[in-house]
Amino acid sequence: MSNPESFIDEVTEEVRRDRMFGYFRRYGWIAVLAVLLIVGGAAFNEWQKAQTRAASQAFGDALLAALEEGPDAEARRKALAAVPAEGAPRAALRELMLASDPAGDPAGALAALDRIAADPALAPSYRDLAVLRRAIVGGTTIPLAERRTALDAIAAPGRPYRTLALEQLALLDLEAGETAKAIQTLRSLAQDQEATPGLRRRAEQMITALGGETPAG
Repeated sequence: MSNPESFIDEVTEEVRRDRMFGYFRRYGWIAVLAVLLIVGGAAFNEWQKAQTRAASQAFGDALLAALEEGPDAEARRKALAAVPAEGAPRAALRELMLASDPAGDPAGALAALDRIAADPALAPSYRDLAVLRRAIVGGTTIPLAERRTALDAIAAPGRPYRTLALEQLALLDLEAGETAKAIQTLRSLAQDQEATPGLRRRAEQMITALGGETPAG
């Protein structure tokens, strides 16, 4: 009896396998399509996030460049007004940045920057820009420890204005009389591949002015 039973089991298993392969040939494309859609959707979401971050940072850089246009307040306002601002959040940020020019109203400028930094509707890159700008605009009117705490937060890895915040932290070291620490920060900044060529050049010039040796020196 064992041989017939074994034969029946083998036949049953073969039939089951044939059915499975038949189902796979008939419906397997659905599973493959589902996997492709999941993987493709995840890749598209990551690409979209990267594009959004890059666009936000480019907009912030353009605003910062306009704010550094020069000592002439009118020239700065014109440069800010010329920055393209797509969407309501960017337009609102540009208007707040226009209001944050310290010329004539330093207190009003700091208040405008505080509003930007605290606005949850704005992208983190915009809020970081406001924090950076506030530390620059406020200068010594803001306690050094308060400025350091704010800049430390946006100098963390992955933050869009990390290298600019590091430059400001080096200036705070100088303000505190910690020249050696400032040179160390500037030296690392001069070698930082995320820093722009202009920023690396400024770091090297400051190191030389402080009597230190540049990384290449």
